[in-house]
Amino acid sequence: MRIKICGITTARDALIAEELGADAIGVVVCSDSPRSVPVKRAKEIFAALRPSTMKVCVTDTCSESDLEVITHIRPDAIQLHSGIAVPERCGIKVIRAVRPGEAPVPGFNMVLVDGSLGKGTPYDSDFAAKIVRETGAPVILAGGLTPDNVVEAIRTVSPSAVDVSSGVEKSPGIKDPKRVAEFIRHCREVEACL
Repeated sequence: MRIKICGITTARDALIAEELGADAIGVVVCSDSPRSVPVKRAKEIFAALRPSTMKVCVTDTCSESDLEVITHIRPDAIQLHSGIAVPERCGIKVIRAVRPGEAPVPGFNMVLVDGSLGKGTPYDSDFAAKIVRETGAPVILAGGLTPDNVVEAIRTVSPSAVDVSSGVEKSPGIKDPKRVAEFIRHCREVEACL
């Protein structure tokens, strides 16, 4: 079970999440999200992390020039909430976000099931489980996850990874270390029982 802490806006929060056991850090760029940061800051956040921590740029851009800027900072993966294509020559993994009722846009290494976009809207367990069964690629579950419901989400959906943003925050983009620690602990405990 991989754990991604998303919507990180500071190197400090990234380092705390990493120290607490997060496998991946998501930074929102080129978006009107309240958690969006300049690409330069995303690069600084990623530079502070260990090589083993997955660095994910999250974007809803449809602009090829934005995508070019993002690929230049060399994240491990780009999480796309639009249908834009990432050239294979970039060598960057692609995470395609899907909302309930949608099919993934072709061209991905992983699928993120998320109808929330950082707003805390609960995931659709039936749709998420269907994507896990039918996609044939690793599936990341997001959408309204919190320390209180992540155990049930993992048991119900059986995703390869979970992704949390607003469910571990004090305010948009500012993480609560206690909630991050609790979320990660619950994930590891349920993982040990599976």
